Amino acid sequence: MSNLIFPEGYKSLLGEKETEHAIVLIKDFFQLQLSTALNLTRVTAPLFVESGKGLNDDLNGIERAVKFPVKDMGDAQMEIVHSLAKWKRVKVTSMGLEPGFGIYTDMNAIRADEEMDNIHSLYVDQWDWCAAITEENRNVMYLKQTVRKIYDCLKRTEFFIYDRYDMIEPILPEQIHFVFADDLQKMYPDLTPKERENKICQEYGAVFLIGIGGKLPDGTIHDGRAPDYDDWITETGDGHRGLNGDLLVWNPVLKNSYELSSMGIRVSPESLKAQLEERGCLERSKLEFHRRLLAGELAQTMGGGIGQSRLCMFFLRKAHIGETQVSIWPEQMRKGCVEHGIFLL
Repeated sequence: MSNLIFPEGYKSLLGEKETEHAIVLIKDFFQLQLSTALNLTRVTAPLFVESGKGLNDDLNGIERAVKFPVKDMGDAQMEIVHSLAKWKRVKVTSMGLEPGFGIYTDMNAIRADEEMDNIHSLYVDQWDWCAAITEENRNVMYLKQTVRKIYDCLKRTEFFIYDRYDMIEPILPEQIHFVFADDLQKMYPDLTPKERENKICQEYGAVFLIGIGGKLPDGTIHDGRAPDYDDWITETGDGHRGLNGDLLVWNPVLKNSYELSSMGIRVSPESLKAQLEERGCLERSKLEFHRRLLAGELAQTMGGGIGQSRLCMFFLRKAHIGETQVSIWPEQMRKGCVEHGIFLL
């Protein structure tokens, strides 16, 4: 609640009915663009996975998963997914997909420990995608190539919406800017990570920040990232580390940086072991997912998540994610939003 922003003079450009229609248009159009650009086939996905297998996304390692027992399985514990970061890799492997081809799915999650504000909700909906790659593809050049493809999908979607709602003018720049997290720290050493993001996004409009989760020169990290899916430790050959990152844009309504996607090349057996050691959680290597990965049984992949409600919020110039999804909000937040012209679904 303390981070809630009420933009001065805010008024939604679309009414509730128009907003609902526009959400459908954005989701249908963007997922077709994404699947075509990255050669992805749609698959069904789980809402929950079995506890203790290492399949759930551990996020920063402190968030609690929502759990429940299953009567017909001897009260075995299941947990609602945080994301499908690791499940997708197992799926790509089981499908036997060739490098250059992959999957995407509608991922719905519950993050009960989320601190709710303009862009964070208990309910998370995103397109989770994952593609098989070769060993030779495990480099920054291939990562940037894929990011540019996704950014092109964003650009086309923005024009698609402008063509139907001409009051929503395009603002994304022609090109996305790439920067490493350690270079960003050198540029703004006295700023917090979020303040650095605000600075660089305000300057360039769209940024891909590389190396999220790995240690910066001063021993800190730019932002938390679990050690068992994104590769944030591998050296890139130019003095940097990290084969992952966040796709950020400048939000003209909230006047700050705005994350649309987190993605990256996934860990190899070697980088998984190194990251588990750096984070002091080698005990995870005993879990089923981690054992299979360390044994070389899982395909080399890259993947990520693209927030559906966040994407709609950005393209429709909304001030709160509750204007593009239905969730639960504190009563104080609901009242404050109404007072400032923000009407939650």
